[in-house]
Amino acid sequence: MEKDTEKQFKVFNSFAQQTNNFCWTLDKPESTMSLGSTLTKIFPDLGILLLKGPLGAGKTTLVKGIAKSLKIQEPITSPTFPLSQHYLLGSPPLIHLDLYRIEEKNAANEFFLQEEEESKAIGALMVVEWPERLSLPMPDAWRGKLEYSSENQSRFFQLLPPLDKDNKFSISSK
Repeated sequence: MEKDTEKQFKVFNSFAQQTNNFCWTLDKPESTMSLGSTLTKIFPDLGILLLKGPLGAGKTTLVKGIAKSLKIQEPITSPTFPLSQHYLLGSPPLIHLDLYRIEEKNAANEFFLQEEEESKAIGALMVVEWPERLSLPMPDAWRGKLEYSSENQSRFFQLLPPLDKDNKFSISSK
């Protein structure tokens, strides 16, 4: 009989070719959304996800998938201009930050810390686009990187666990 985790990875791989540990090739926006939806199930301890990638790489599309898995019904939009979107009706709630327009590191750090405090108070998952604007140590954050493939036909996504993890992962069987 197959283990639950083996079943999950078969499902996970059905929409995205897993190239190696925590790296996937995504061939279309639907694959990116599906990956986002699956991440919260496979890695339920995501508290903060720092999401790097160039403009148009699919960061907000990935967040749409995450929101879907959290049962958020509201439309998910990029918080480039408002800087943050709070989706409080999710299970757990979702706080989505976009630091693209904050160029000064101290301002980005201060804004992040305020949002992080609220996120922890309500038990939310926080996803941060453009985390390179921050200069804070974040050993407990997961790191995701989206980039274009060389021929621009697909995207690559790499997920790195928190720096304070001991490389022993428990994969949920939810």
